[in-house]
Amino acid sequence: MPMHDLITEKLRNAFRPESLRVEDESHRHEGHAGHRPGGETHFRLYIVSEAFRGKSRIERHRMINETLAGELSGGVHALAIHAQAPGEG
Repeated sequence: MPMHDLITEKLRNAFRPESLRVEDESHRHEGHAGHRPGGETHFRLYIVSEAFRGKSRIERHRMINETLAGELSGGVHALAIHAQAPGEG
């Protein structure tokens, strides 16, 4: 399964988000650390979930990083996270 799809599936299962967008930005990092031919190394995600209500930014990032620990240790070099609870923004 492509990394993009795996990340999307894991986040949907873990957080049941109201909205989720996962973008592969690997093409922007050609020649930089962690880039590999074929991409799927650098991602940006936008997620809105009730699971984040009352959590700090750091807590939200930790929740996501724990959910994606296998991917972050096995191929994903960078992950930019934009996590919100519904109604924030």
